Amino acid sequence: MEVTQNKLDRIYKTLMVVALVIAGLIFAKDIMMPIAFGALFSMVLLPLAKRFEKKTGRVFSIVLVLFVAFLVMLLISWFVIAQITSLSNSLPDLEGRFMTLINSTSEQVNTMFQIDTHEQSQLLKDGLKNFSSYFGSLLLSTSYFAYFFVQVPIYIFLFLLYRERFNDFLVAVWPTSSLSWKSEIQAVIRGYISGLTLVTLIAAVLNSIGLLLLGIDHAIFFGFLSGTLTMIPYVGITIGAALPTLLALVTKDSGWYAVGVIAVHSVVQFLEGNFITPKITGSKISINAMAAIVALLVGGKIWGIAGMILAVPAVGILKILLSYSPSL
Repeated sequence: MEVTQNKLDRIYKTLMVVALVIAGLIFAKDIMMPIAFGALFSMVLLPLAKRFEKKTGRVFSIVLVLFVAFLVMLLISWFVIAQITSLSNSLPDLEGRFMTLINSTSEQVNTMFQIDTHEQSQLLKDGLKNFSSYFGSLLLSTSYFAYFFVQVPIYIFLFLLYRERFNDFLVAVWPTSSLSWKSEIQAVIRGYISGLTLVTLIAAVLNSIGLLLLGIDHAIFFGFLSGTLTMIPYVGITIGAALPTLLALVTKDSGWYAVGVIAVHSVVQFLEGNFITPKITGSKISINAMAAIVALLVGGKIWGIAGMILAVPAVGILKILLSYSPSL
């Protein structure tokens, strides 16, 4: 009985700590979010920084790594801006076609469900209002983007520069023999980020090829957008498929093109979830679908889109820490 009571006490204390951590993450998200991403990416960039450090000083090697990362982000931004500019140039024509589609759909709904135009308009306005409110809050919950992207490189620089001091702190808090989890966590994060990047590229290429074969306008942009959104498991693929599906409905004469867009994304999602991701990432983060979905919901509630991206590796880290806890 006493053993059972002690175990219940440990579980209760653990749950209290988890609740306090979640509360702290919610109230201090503007501070903790860039720190979390800085720690995450510093672990990914550490091997490259060490390689440069052999030939140059530590400070210069870190600056060089950050400069390379900045160039990569600059190239990606250039591609995105060019595609958005091209898409915006075709908006006047798309607007007219979209209104034609709305009017045609409205007549069909009125005939099939006996819902007049005024009621449809009101339902559409309410739906758009709810979606805008949700999507806006989701974007705002990721904090101020300019502030965020200025802070993250600073934290990456500091984490890489003072990495021995962080290690000394861990040694002072925990016995050296218990620090094997640190290297395991670093391996999990590096494997997850590198694997996620490769999976994203493969999904982007497959989506782009499928959309190009269907003749969808701006296929490469939407293909890479869908591929990038696969970083948000289970949710991103739905968002990524919505825009090209709507574009197909507006620009194509047949609704089968929209069905084709959905089919392309469904096939890519099936391949990504069942073959590509397991093959590339392996068992780096072995959590079941239920745990992943709950983690995504909690992460989205705490930190919005950023929380959803960090949710899966966070659960993987928690799993490692719990596996090294003798009391749980």
